[in-house]
Amino acid sequence: MPTKIEKDAVTGRETTGHEWDGVKELDTPLPKWWLYVFFACIAWAAGMFVLYPSIPYGKGYFHGVLGYSQRAAVDADVAKLIAQRKGSMDKIAALSFDAIKADPALMEVALTSGRITFAENCQPCHGPGGGGRPGFPALAAGAWIWGGTLADIQQTVTHGIRSADADARQSAMPRFGADGMLKPAEIEAVADYVWATFYGHPTAGQDVSAGAKIFADNCVACHGDKGQGNRDMGAPRLASHVHLYGDTRETIVSQVTLPRQGVMPNWGTRLDPATIKSVALYVHSLGGGE
Repeated sequence: MPTKIEKDAVTGRETTGHEWDGVKELDTPLPKWWLYVFFACIAWAAGMFVLYPSIPYGKGYFHGVLGYSQRAAVDADVAKLIAQRKGSMDKIAALSFDAIKADPALMEVALTSGRITFAENCQPCHGPGGGGRPGFPALAAGAWIWGGTLADIQQTVTHGIRSADADARQSAMPRFGADGMLKPAEIEAVADYVWATFYGHPTAGQDVSAGAKIFADNCVACHGDKGQGNRDMGAPRLASHVHLYGDTRETIVSQVTLPRQGVMPNWGTRLDPATIKSVALYVHSLGGGE
C-alpha cells in the first residue's frame, strides 16, 4: 500500500508514496527530449494512418488519402521487369532451340528465366535441381518416360500428362489385381521376376520362370521383353536404377495390383511459349537431357 508522499532528503524530489523493504520510489519525470520524441511518433503514426491504407472495416479498409497500394506497386514493378525482358523473351519465342543455344547472351536469359520458373512451379513436385520425389520423375536422372529431347520436354510441359488438354500425353497401366486380371499369386510371381531380372536383385536358387511367363503374356507389349520401356506409350523402363514410385519389391506388387496414374498439369494455359521454352532449356541442362 502506498505510504504518504514525502520529499527525499538526498535528491530533494518527492516520492510516489510507494516503499519496498525500506526503499522509496522517487517521482522522477521523464526527460523532455523523450516526451517530445514520443509525441512526435504519435503524430507521425496518426499522419500515416490518414495518408496510407490502415483501418479495416467490414469487408474493406480505409485506403488512405494517397491511395497507395502495395499490390499495385508490385504489379507495376513486375510490368516494368516484363517490359525490360520483352525483347529477349520475344526472341526466345521466335527462335529454334538450336538458335537460342547458339546465342550465349540469349541462352543465359533463357536459363535464368527457366530456373526461376522451375523453382516457382515445378520444384515442389520434381524436387530441387530436378532430383525427383516419389511419384514425380527425376528430371536430372535421364530416366525419361516420354523422351528427354528439348522438343519432348517442351511438349510435355505445354500439354501435360493425363491432363484436361486435348494434346496431353496419355497412358494407362491396367489394374491387373484390382480388376482380377491376375491372381495375387501371379502378381507375386511377376514381381519376383521383375525384381530379380530388371531391378537387379536376384536371389540364389530362386526360380522366376513362372513370373517370366506371366510378364511375357501381360507386360512385354508395353515394357518390352528386356524391360526397356516404350516412350510412344509412356511405359517406363523397368531395367533401370531409377523408378518412379520406389525401388522395392513391395512397390512392384502395389503398382501391378492397383497402379497409380499420375497427372502433370498442362502449363500451356499458365505459361507463355517463351517461358515454356526457357523451362525446357533449363530442365534439359540439369544433366539428364538427351
